[in-house]
Amino acid sequence: MKVTLERYYVLPCCLLLLNLCNAIISYKAQLIHDGFLRTLFIMGMVLFGSSLVAFAIAPGLIWIVQSLRRTSRSTGGGAGEAFFLIGLGALIFWLYYRNYLLGTAYILPDFWRNHIP
Repeated sequence: MKVTLERYYVLPCCLLLLNLCNAIISYKAQLIHDGFLRTLFIMGMVLFGSSLVAFAIAPGLIWIVQSLRRTSRSTGGGAGEAFFLIGLGALIFWLYYRNYLLGTAYILPDFWRNHIP
């Protein structure tokens, strides 16, 4: 079950989060007017973001799911793990909904938004 969960749910969720990070990077890169610097910024941030997802976020989510699995097994059910996974999927769906229907600016805090006149 552990490998199945990691392969078919947690990893795709992390890839969806990485895609959202790429959308944010492209949105913020609009502030850089020089094409060469914009390309360098996008490449550097995508490399950083993918490394962050691969080495920090994915293992962190897997650790949370495994710890929830341990505690839910000891209490007699998998409710904690199920609620976490459903909540993770709902959060990612909500972020994608806001990103693609309202725009990338609406998934960011106000102080991160591009205020281009």
